[in-house]
Amino acid sequence: MGIEVGGIIGLLILIADIWAIVNIFQSGAGTGAKVFWIILILLLPVVGLIIWFFAGPRGTAAPTP
Repeated sequence: MGIEVGGIIGLLILIADIWAIVNIFQSGAGTGAKVFWIILILLLPVVGLIIWFFAGPRGTAAPTP
């Protein structure tokens, strides 16, 4: 009884999405931007994660004026 590859990939995507959402909460982005990114990742787990990775807010840096 082996573990299915699809289940492992799904678990990895879930872990990556949770990691991205935690990073979004910790970012210095505004509330509206945080809500946008979280909704994008929840609605489109793979595509949203890829877009966030390249363009989304990260870290604890304060927003620049």
